[in-house]
Amino acid sequence: MNDKCDRREFLKLGAAGAIGLAGCATPFAKKTVPPWTGTDEIRCLLLHLGHNMWCEWLPEDVQKTAKILPRYVPDCELRSRDDLWLQATDHMAKRGYNMLVIDVGEALVYPSHPELAITGSWTPDRMRDEVIRLRGRGIEAIPKLNFSATHDGWLKDYHRMICTPKYYEVVRDVIRDVVEVFDTPRFIHLGWDEERAEWSGNRNYFVMRAGDLWWHDFLYTVKCAEDCGVRPWVWSDCGPHKPEYFDRCPKGVLQSPWYYDAYNAKLSMDKKENPHWWKLQNILDLDRHGFEQVPCGSNWVGHVRRHLKMDADDVMGLVVKFCRERVSAKSLKGFQMAPWASCDTEENLQKVLRGTDLLADALQKA
Repeated sequence: MNDKCDRREFLKLGAAGAIGLAGCATPFAKKTVPPWTGTDEIRCLLLHLGHNMWCEWLPEDVQKTAKILPRYVPDCELRSRDDLWLQATDHMAKRGYNMLVIDVGEALVYPSHPELAITGSWTPDRMRDEVIRLRGRGIEAIPKLNFSATHDGWLKDYHRMICTPKYYEVVRDVIRDVVEVFDTPRFIHLGWDEERAEWSGNRNYFVMRAGDLWWHDFLYTVKCAEDCGVRPWVWSDCGPHKPEYFDRCPKGVLQSPWYYDAYNAKLSMDKKENPHWWKLQNILDLDRHGFEQVPCGSNWVGHVRRHLKMDADDVMGLVVKFCRERVSAKSLKGFQMAPWASCDTEENLQKVLRGTDLLADALQKA
């Protein structure tokens, strides 16, 4: 990568320039990435191998002595169990899935930054073996990192160095590492969801980028992925909160709008009937602006449905039905199930298996 900033682009990023980004890799000219050319619809499961996506990372000795603990305490030992992981991925293969997005986080010993590992993190060779094993079951393994400031606890101390030259160096390095370990996959999921004040204002340590600085860092990760020959993939919830998103986000970035927890079974677009209508509108707006997308549903029960004592088994089927009826075939590249449960307990495994079945059954009915 070119390590010298183009001065004209640098000056446009006044917020970034104020904190000394003269050593980072810019400019970020919009690229036209060839559209996805696969013939098979993506049938995808999101599965967590790492879990430190929601914490404020503090050194272990500080955690023990602090009077006020962080909202989320990070894992210091890998939580995922091998036997449950095998059951989950084998079930995927039996139900006809062709893609697994692996939330990597701290679960890999990064060759360039082994300090990010925790006890039990997989070595690069072990991850390569798993990619090969999954490929043998007809499943394409896609790495997922998350560079949202609300979901990057896996970066440990680098989380608190956001927008510094060292941060950009680490971001570039870990993207390069996972692309190499995953044998140059078609995609890399970069996260980028929920970096808003309402998601983090009650945490002990809170970072939020805004304006051109957010765009600088977002596009930096996009370019890092493209420089490695891999297509970037992101969560799409920034669209409704950044009116310029549809114009400034490169069309080559694969999108995953998500719809969870809403209790309105008819998926009403009426604001009075469905407070989650904007999530559905986001799907339609992405289609209208020419983005390719893999919408995501879940069987995770959020606070809305917990309050109403409802399960979430209907959500994935509703998402599939809505998209089949209202999204163009050119835009709709497949579907993703995100159970938001891990392979760490028998109870969570059952949530994963149930979620796997829900998407498979919905696609059969569609």
